[in-house]
Amino acid sequence: MKKIDLVRRLEVAGYRRVRNGDHEIYKKKGARSVQVPTHREINEYTAVAILKAAGLEK
Repeated sequence: MKKIDLVRRLEVAGYRRVRNGDHEIYKKKGARSVQVPTHREINEYTAVAILKAAGLEK
C-alpha cells in the first residue's frame, strides 16, 4: 500500500500527525496513537496492522 493512501485514511478518520522521525506518529483525541513508517511503500500486513490499531479495520 502506498503511504499516502494510508495517511489519507487516517486523516479522514480524524488522526493528525504530531511528530515525525524514523516513524511518523498520528494521534486522535480519545484514541491511541499509531506509528507509520516513513517508507513510500508499506507492506500490506503492516498497513492492515496500522489500520487495525487505529480502529479502521476488523
